[in-house]
Amino acid sequence: MARSTGSASLSRRLLFAALYFSEGAPIGYLWWAMPARLKDAGLPDDQIAALIATLALPWAFKFLWAPAIDALRGRFWGYRCWITLAQVMMGLTLLPFAFAPLNSLLDWVGLLLIAHAFSAATQDVGIDALAIASVEEEERGRVTAWMQGGMLLGRAIFGGLALKAEAWIGAENVVVTLLGCIWFSMIVVWAAPAAAATDEHTGRGVVHRFARALTVTLARRSTWVGLVIAATAGAGFEATCGLIGPFLKSRGVASGDVGLFLAIPAIAGLVLGAVIGGWAADRVERRRLVAWSVIGIAAAVGVLWMADVSLARSALSDVTVTDTLTLAHLMLMAAAIPVYIGAGTLTASSYALFMDLTEPSAGGTSFSAFMGATNLCESWAVALVGVLLARNVDYSVAFVVAAVASLVALVALRVLRMPAHLDEGGSVRAEETSTRSVGSRSR
Repeated sequence: MARSTGSASLSRRLLFAALYFSEGAPIGYLWWAMPARLKDAGLPDDQIAALIATLALPWAFKFLWAPAIDALRGRFWGYRCWITLAQVMMGLTLLPFAFAPLNSLLDWVGLLLIAHAFSAATQDVGIDALAIASVEEEERGRVTAWMQGGMLLGRAIFGGLALKAEAWIGAENVVVTLLGCIWFSMIVVWAAPAAAATDEHTGRGVVHRFARALTVTLARRSTWVGLVIAATAGAGFEATCGLIGPFLKSRGVASGDVGLFLAIPAIAGLVLGAVIGGWAADRVERRRLVAWSVIGIAAAVGVLWMADVSLARSALSDVTVTDTLTLAHLMLMAAAIPVYIGAGTLTASSYALFMDLTEPSAGGTSFSAFMGATNLCESWAVALVGVLLARNVDYSVAFVVAAVASLVALVALRVLRMPAHLDEGGSVRAEETSTRSVGSRSR
């Protein structure tokens, strides 16, 4: 019996790691590789920041259409169908980039990428709702770590390695590969448990049950405090990691070296942080772990700023490591790695916390609201840096400003009170775990 339970748990982790890969791949290309490509195309830094901030908005406001995914389900149409439909549209909106150079699509690039972002955000709602319905509460920290691992692998391949691969196979073929991964995930999604992916209720029954769960969610103070945390806690790393490509390029780092940094050390830092955060989230008070992560990221961004200032005045800029990379470049990238470790820890621990605050019957809507708030955090943090850059504030100083703003989350964490089925530490009460697990599997 224990072996069966362990096997099922591992299967869930692998499933959601694969599904989150399909989330991370397009995000990596759009948010990590695209800014560097646009920088090469000659777009001003403030315009790049504005575009990236705009692309985050569909993820920020996906909770507005998430109720349709929660409520419009039945015996023959469930989460898997919603996810598949979204993945089809994700691929179609990227098709033009597979057949034409980016420079020829500049008049359409904004519209196409926003349409893609809307489809990808819809996919995320379905995947997150499926996770809420399928994952038992006592393993949420570990599952979120696997989710982050899958997403980060997608980001690494199509956010970092994509820049390097473009020199080998061409930018259009990189997009073709991305399309293949997105559409292949349509096969993976049908490996999801049917009981969680559909709903035995139909018509008014499922709508009534969803409405009741949504009412409970909106009435909780913890929901609104959680949204404040989601919208502020990650500002330090969202601003820094979101614009690290243009930042490094402004310091003279070549696009290929930026791509390798994003693909290997940056992702390694995120994965390490996610493993630490996921492991600790099942053992340590989650609110405290999130607070530690926020403080750690702010400190890491401060260290990056000091390294940037010091290296700008250093003779290390004249010491070459490769034809395109100096020792100063290498040390600056090394100084950024702690930010990525903190980002991984914060993401895994905060996602587990948000799952605790989510009502399963309205999982797509309530969890998407938390995820939307994290994307809103990215949007305003990157936009803030863009505004500061337009006023001739230096990159690393702007990153510090965003990190200081993230400390607002510490106040919200202090006043957060967990729902009744959780104890004060944010851990699931043992006697209620089995009841909730059975309930979530039957939905």
